[in-house]
Amino acid sequence: MGTLGRAAYTVGFWIRETGQAMDRLGSRLQGNNYFKEQLSRHRSLMNVYDKAPTVDKDAFVAPSASIIGDVQVGAGSSIWYGCVLRGDVNSISIGSGTNIQDHSLVHVAKSNLPGKVLPTVIGDNVTVGHSAVLHGCTVEDEAFIGMKATLLDGVVVEKHGMVAAGALVRQGTRIPAGEVWGGNPAKFLRKLKDEEIAFISQSASNYASLAQVHAEENAKTLDKFEFLKVFQKKANVDPSVIQ
Repeated sequence: MGTLGRAAYTVGFWIRETGQAMDRLGSRLQGNNYFKEQLSRHRSLMNVYDKAPTVDKDAFVAPSASIIGDVQVGAGSSIWYGCVLRGDVNSISIGSGTNIQDHSLVHVAKSNLPGKVLPTVIGDNVTVGHSAVLHGCTVEDEAFIGMKATLLDGVVVEKHGMVAAGALVRQGTRIPAGEVWGGNPAKFLRKLKDEEIAFISQSASNYASLAQVHAEENAKTLDKFEFLKVFQKKANVDPSVIQ
C-alpha cells in the first residue's frame, strides 16, 4: 500500500470510528429508552416457537424471502424475492426442483374440525407463479400454479394439473391430473396438451438453472462486487466472464 493508499485508509478509519463514537454517545443520551427500540428482525430463515425451517444446501432462498417455522425446502428448489412461507401452526413441505416465484404466500389452514389444522404440501418440480396464494392445500409433482392464483383450504392439484393465472380454487376442490382449471370460482376448462405438460417440466428446469445464477450473485462479497464493477467500467468487459 502506497502513501496515498495509507492516507485514504486512515481517513476512512477515522470516519468510521467517528460514526461509531456518535452512535455510542446517542445511546448514552437516550438512557434506558435505548433498549426499548424495536430491532429489524428480518431474516430469510426464522424460528417460531420451537419450530425451525429446514432448507437443503442446494436450494436458493432470496434474501428478501421469509421462511418461518416448520418449513422444509428440498434440493434444487427456489424461493424467490418477497415470498413468505409461514409454517407456524402446522408444517409446509416443498419437494425438490420446485420454484415459488416472487411475492407468493404459502401458509397452513384451520379445518372445520375443532383444533385441527391442514398442512401445505408441495411436491417436486412444481411451478408456483408470481403472487400466488397457497393455503392449507396439496400440490402434487409437476403441477403448475399460475400467477395470482389462490388455492384455499383442502385443495388438491394432482400431478400435471394446471391452475390458470388469477383463478380462485375453492375449499376442498380436487383438480385431476392433466386438466386446466381457471376462473373465479375455478372450474374445468380443458385437458392439457402434451406440449403443455412438457412445458411444465421445462419451466421447473429453467427456474432451477436461473436460481443458480441468482444464488451466485447474492453470495458475492462486497469487495468482489466492487472489483467487478470497476473492472467492467474500465475494461468494458461483462463481469460474468470472470465469475
